[in-house]
Amino acid sequence: MIGLISATAAGAAARDRLAAAWPDRTRVYDGPVGDAVRRAFAECEQLVCFLATGAVVRLIAPLLRDKAADPGVVCVDEGGRFAVSLVGGHGGGANELAREIGELLGAEPVVTTATDAVGVPGLDTLGLPVEGAVAAVSRALLDGEPVALHNESLWPLPPLPVAAEGAYGIRVTDRLVEPSEREVVLRPPTLVVGVGASKGAPAEEVLELIGSSLREAGLSPKSIAELATVDAKAEEPGIVAAAERLGVPLVTHSAEELAAVEVPNPSDAPLAAVGTPSVAEAAALVRGGELLVPKRKSAATPAMATCAVVRRPVRGRLAVVGLGPGARDLLTPRAKAELRRASVLVGLDQYVDQIRDLLRPGTRVLESGLGAEEERARTAVEEARKGQAVALIGSGDAGVYAMASPALAEASDDIDVIGVPGVTAALAAAALLGAPLGHDHVSISLSDLHTPWEVIERRVRAAAEADIVVTFYNPRSRGRDWQLPKALAILAEHREPATPVGVVRNASRPDESARLTTLAALDPATVDMMTVVTVGNTATRDIAGRMVTPRGYRWQEGAK
Repeated sequence: MIGLISATAAGAAARDRLAAAWPDRTRVYDGPVGDAVRRAFAECEQLVCFLATGAVVRLIAPLLRDKAADPGVVCVDEGGRFAVSLVGGHGGGANELAREIGELLGAEPVVTTATDAVGVPGLDTLGLPVEGAVAAVSRALLDGEPVALHNESLWPLPPLPVAAEGAYGIRVTDRLVEPSEREVVLRPPTLVVGVGASKGAPAEEVLELIGSSLREAGLSPKSIAELATVDAKAEEPGIVAAAERLGVPLVTHSAEELAAVEVPNPSDAPLAAVGTPSVAEAAALVRGGELLVPKRKSAATPAMATCAVVRRPVRGRLAVVGLGPGARDLLTPRAKAELRRASVLVGLDQYVDQIRDLLRPGTRVLESGLGAEEERARTAVEEARKGQAVALIGSGDAGVYAMASPALAEASDDIDVIGVPGVTAALAAAALLGAPLGHDHVSISLSDLHTPWEVIERRVRAAAEADIVVTFYNPRSRGRDWQLPKALAILAEHREPATPVGVVRNASRPDESARLTTLAALDPATVDMMTVVTVGNTATRDIAGRMVTPRGYRWQEGAK
């Protein structure tokens, strides 16, 4: 919960904007400011104080105890110009909260945490349990000292300015190792613990078994990703409580699924009880991996719990990112986050240039020229299979005439794929024209480099006969100058010469242009590959110079 505190009318107005935007995340604290801050500090994970930073410093100073437990605090000035991350930038999430507030209120986020200021990921912000000399290693990264990365788990990490060797180190491992005085250990969630239990097995017995099994195998409990068991034990109190106390999800599988898993130690007892010859081993192995701890029974008499431990295969991460039509303010926050998370960026050189300034230091960039789409897709997938965090970029929406299709054709289920939508050229052009896509519409590429013209023509004809608004991508180039006139002629067989047509070039870019013409008046020679052409349907109208297609099949009475 985010506590909101203000002292003036201007502060209260900004406070209320946050409260209205985030009704489920915020709580307004009224009354004397000092009392409100103290109550919010004790009750909330984060605070937003619409007060001077000096006043907030004096109020919270006696309350501060531990940066790992204190809430994050953001101050917003009286004029709403700045959102200052004051306390708990990383641990309390104040840095990210300041950025969110900045976007919502139009304020400038002020973040002074050293790693954030220079674009280096904070070691305590990677989403992994961290141990060791975080401050010392972070300082070494900031000072440019050589820091060695030992990624034993091949876990996908954001870019870090690391070296092959160095006096300082970052170790990514699920093994039970103690970090040295110049080392940080990151614990990736690589371990799946399969658990079986008799009815009424106590949580303490389950936890002691898991703990001793991991210790003897030299594995860290902080790397447990999940507990897994059979569906029949989904509500077994001891297993449920063990997962809660470990802070990991409990995942269940059907007896049929588990019975199909080959295990080294099947047994008749679970087969009779729940319908599978193995629970612990099979539940841990059901999605593959390396069996590190075969089935073990608890030391209690009688033994009421079993467990097995598997190191699951590490999966690389491929984010397919749509950059939008070109303008920076049409690049989504999610796309920006994925660009900063990626350790490897793959893309067309001109698209890489658009967002190069958003990449973190150390990002490896693999760029190529026009016409190498399939090669880029293969490269991105190959890098993800190596355990890298990869961003594959495309303009507009990466799934629309862009890189998502060839990438997913290459990818199998051994990597995680994340799609990040973007504003398409058709949508950017439509916004400039008015509302041409108010009813059913279709996008058709007129490039016959990958699709036979016979197929394209059949699709154009179908759209013409169905009276659907059409947006043409790739309408005309120097080597393809007859396809657009042909497509327009097909549409003209079913639409009046006065049908509105929108022509938009370089939508959202500095040299953008948009004009409204008609089906009869459009000169194809004025169109190139940087242009999208939108042809209205029989209901589309030119209203005050704007291209408008009604939401219904008929215009409301009086519309012109």
